[in-house]
Formats: sequence, C-alpha cells, structure tokens
Amino acid sequence: MSLLFVGLLQLNPCQAQKTIKIRFDSNKEVSGKKFAIRVISPDIPANWDGFNFVVLEFRSTTPQRFQVGFTTETGYNELRVMSYCVNGWNKLAIPLRFYRALPDAAHDLAATFNQDRYTGWINLGGTRGPLRGIDSIGIRMNAPINNPVIELRSIALSVEDPGDQYLGTKPVVDEFGQWNLGDFEGKAKSLTQLRKEWDTEEKTIDTNNSTFYSKFGGYLPVKAKSTGFFRTEKMDGKWWFVDPEGCLFLSVGVDCVHPGGGGNAIHLDKRANLFKELPPPGIGSNPDRPNSASFGTWNLVRRYGPSYPEKSKDLIIRRMENWGLNTICNWSSPEVMALNRKAFMLQLNNVGIENGIMGLPDVYTPDFKEKVDASIQAFVTPYRENPWLIGYFTGNEPSWTGQEERLCQLILDGKEKPIQSELKKFLSGGDSPSKRRQFVFDTFRIFLQTINKTVKTYDPNHLNLGMRFGHVPDKEIITICKDVFDVFSFNCYDLCPKREFMDQISEGTGLPMIIGEYHFGTVDRGMAQSLWQVNSQKERGVAFSYYTEQAYSHPGLIGTAWFQWCDQDLTGRNDGENYNCGLVDVTDRPYPYLVEAVGRTAQRLLSIHQGATKPTNQQPVKARGHGAIPDLWEH
Repeated sequence: MSLLFVGLLQLNPCQAQKTIKIRFDSNKEVSGKKFAIRVISPDIPANWDGFNFVVLEFRSTTPQRFQVGFTTETGYNELRVMSYCVNGWNKLAIPLRFYRALPDAAHDLAATFNQDRYTGWINLGGTRGPLRGIDSIGIRMNAPINNPVIELRSIALSVEDPGDQYLGTKPVVDEFGQWNLGDFEGKAKSLTQLRKEWDTEEKTIDTNNSTFYSKFGGYLPVKAKSTGFFRTEKMDGKWWFVDPEGCLFLSVGVDCVHPGGGGNAIHLDKRANLFKELPPPGIGSNPDRPNSASFGTWNLVRRYGPSYPEKSKDLIIRRMENWGLNTICNWSSPEVMALNRKAFMLQLNNVGIENGIMGLPDVYTPDFKEKVDASIQAFVTPYRENPWLIGYFTGNEPSWTGQEERLCQLILDGKEKPIQSELKKFLSGGDSPSKRRQFVFDTFRIFLQTINKTVKTYDPNHLNLGMRFGHVPDKEIITICKDVFDVFSFNCYDLCPKREFMDQISEGTGLPMIIGEYHFGTVDRGMAQSLWQVNSQKERGVAFSYYTEQAYSHPGLIGTAWFQWCDQDLTGRNDGENYNCGLVDVTDRPYPYLVEAVGRTAQRLLSIHQGATKPTNQQPVKARGHGAIPDLWEH
C-alpha cells in the first residue's frame, strides 16, 4: 500500500506547500519548536492505530541528533533522529513501533537502541505508548551547535514501508568518501592534495623516546617482577598492569583499529543517488554484503598502490608509537594484532550470548558447558603463549542490566527452552521483582564462573578483563564479578568518569579498572556528533585530555580505550551509527588537534597516575552527552 496521507501540496495542487522552519538557538540548553500537524498535513487523522510508518520530508543544516516527538492522549512521545543527507532534502520513514513499544531484545545496548534506515538513523528512547489523540509534532535539540536549521515540508502516514529517499541532485558523498554537501576545515579537494599530505606525514612521523617505553609499551623507570605475561599489581595504594618484562604499564589504547576503516558504504542498491563516484568493483567490497563498497580501502590503494595492506598496517603501528598509544583494543584487525608490535586485548565470541534474551546466556541448556568448552578452547589456544596479549573480555554492554524484571517476562513469554523451565521453577514458590532479579543474577553468576574456569583451563597465562558494562552496574552484580574477574571493565561516555562511581567499583570489587570506550565528536563533517559532543575539532582534543587525565588520576584505573581508530561510516554502519569519533578520517589523515592532544597527554599519564602531577582542569566548551534532555520548549 502506498502513502495514504501526504503533504499539503499533494493533497491540493492549487495550494502552495507549507514549510515549517525550525531555528535552533545555540545560546539555549534546549531549543526547538512544537506545532500543530494540521499546519502541514491537515488531513492526517488523530488516531494512528491503523498505520505502521510516519514519513517526514525535511532538510537539516546539521547532522546533530534531534528529537522528533508527538503529543498523544497519554503524553508526549519522542525518539532521536540523525540524517545522512545534511543540507539536502530527504524523505525518512520512521517505524511507528518505535514509539509504541520498548525495543526488541538484543545482545547489547547498541543493537537494542540503534535502528538503521537509508537516509538516516534512529536512536530509541522516550516514553512508549499508543498513538492516539495526536495533534502536534515537536522537534527539539540539546545544546545545538552553530544555530542549525531544520525545514519540514511533509508529514505522512503509511501502512507499508515506503522506503527512504534522498531528494536532492548533488550527491551526498564525494569520490573520497567525504561529505559532499558542505565544506569544512581540512577537506580533501583533490587527489594531488591528498598525496601531498600523505607524503608529508611519511617524512615527518617519528617515534617516542625509546628509553621511556619498554618493548611492550611499559614505563622503563619503574620495574616490578617479570613473569613473561601481563599481570596486575597494586603498589603503594595504586593499581598497575605489569608488562611481560616487569615494567609498570598503563593501557592507553584504541578500539576498532583497522586500516581503511570508516569509509564503508552499504545498501548501495537502496542509495543509488547518494554517491558521486563509487570505488572500483572488488576494492574493499565485503563478500557478505554484495551491495557494499569501501572508500577507506580505496583511499589506501590510492596512497600505497598494490602494497597497501602491509604499508597501511605498518603506518598504524608507527602512528601509535608517535602518539603514545600502546594497546590495540576491542574489535580490531587480527592482521594488525598479529604483527606482535603492540599489546592487544580480545573479546571472546561464541560463548552463548543471545539476542532473544537480552544477552543473557541460557546456561541451563544441557550442552551449554560442552559448547562453551569447545568454543573457548578453539579461540584461546592460538594465543596461549603470546606475551603481547593482555587478556580477554567476556562480553560487551549486556542490555539486560537494570531490566531484570522485563527480561524475566520475555523469558516467560518466549519459546519453550531450559532457562524458561528453570525460571518457572524458581518462581513457583512466589513471584516478585526481587525474586526475578535474583534469578537473573544467579544465572549471570553461573555464566561468568563457567567462562572464567574454561578460559583459565586452556589459557592460564592471560587476564580476565571483565564484561565491559555499559554503565556502573548494581551492587549485586559488582559482588558477583569480584571473585571472577582480574580487572573490572566498563564503558563510560561522559565529560570524565565520575569519581564516586570509580570508588564504588574499587571498593566493591577490590579490582583495578579499565574504561573500554569513550569519545568526543562534532558536526562539521556531515557525521553525527558522537555520544558526547563538542563544538569543534579543536575542542575534541581538549576533551580527550580532560577526560583521560582525570581518569588516570584515580588509583584504580589502569586502562582506557578510545572509541575508535577511524570515523564511522558517513552513511552508517550496520546499525546506522555514523559518528565523527575517529583519530583518523576516511582519507587516512589524522585529526591534528586530537592526535596532538593524545600525544601530550600520553607523556603525562605516568606522573598523573603516580600522583606527582595534577590532571588538567581545562574542560571543553559546551560539551554535552546523549541522555535525556529537559522538557523545555520555545513558544
């Protein structure tokens, strides 16, 4: 079925189409506009029960996320939208189920809350409920950057998915994989310019003083007991990694270290008019995604020619040495790690984590231990004697934490399986929120203990680095982790990690800590501004230094991982995300303000962690997170 209700122009050709222009004020914490839907589309009904999509035609001058909500008979209901087509008109279809119900169960937070479309992507949040009595739409933005503008000219409803469409004529993406509908500082205008800048980096890149770092990236001035592998030790009230040579080590790392990252384009058959010029067939294409291409790989071919695989990996190591980074962290290239020139961390896979029950494994399946045993043995055995490996993460951002009651209901309402039988048995003597929480915690404990025992059986040389929680979990979970992990890991997107939370973890577990993800981004390159935004590329460097130095001033922190090496894909990765979060852009050029800050900060971290130097107090200007925003409106 096609669109049943369309904009005013389509309904009445004799009447001029109405366009609403929303100007966001950067001097305000929250800025936006709420107005009656009938202003644009007077024939849309107030009851949306019979429809599955709301379709917006809009043009935005920014990729910054904005809230789209509707006033219903039960309250205000909104979610976040990001556009790939900045400065161009586009049509975006939003599934109404995102407004009506909680997200489907998925294994981690990103898979739960991120939803990809073709001309933009959606992040779920807000209040869910029935879509009845709808009379107005609201569009608002938290901490808008550079007074952006959104124009809205059509609101429509549809039963079936009408698809998304870029409505402009100038391609959104240029021949290098950059944003093509605007200009920005450092934009590559020609291959000649790129080659000149690539050559300059090759001639000027150098390494840090070799007397400062050990072979593995530890600090030479301080020595401890050498065991041939990474371990942890608390000295004079402060935690450290100790590298295989016995040098104290703080793991200053980066996630997703890949040559040629950040320029992947998928769903090409659905986005024919978004790209000015695609890479030649076969270069960087993913065999698992036939409608894909990689501008990042194509740019490496342009830079190095046929020898790009080896030369690009070598440059990554040289850059890390130059910038003071000593660890390759989660989801990175196996080929780069296999060089054995930088310490690295790995995340286990195939350990029973399931989408359908929010990432909680069904440990009651009769063959659970047998399958885990075989999977872990195959995974860890090749690394058992490798001194460059620090250790293994068990998982990432389990989505059930804080939602234990809902998880139990999903299990009870789902297909018959062993975990369902166990839960029914557990609740047979009485059902309560506390009992449901206890069942989930008991199940999680069995899972963690099984994984830890199995890993230590096949690889006793490397550390259990924890679960990479998406936030500081409940005390019950912290207690469970205390006797299983060697290091407690959590991801923390904030201006800096809160001291009280870190104290809570340290006191509750007695373990050292790793921050597995953090970053800052902005909006000047057509990509969304990351989970924490700043106003400029220069401020990204300020934010890095402030966060990182404040973090390492805590005596329990021994590792951080910036997310990620290269910007995300301009037109979205598999879940839609397209953040400006990289140290390197799609054309294989570093962000100068950011990497300069990384290098300066790296030289200070030993002294900061020892307590001899105070961390910087310079904060970025108007940095803001991605959480709930105040219910404020312009009228």
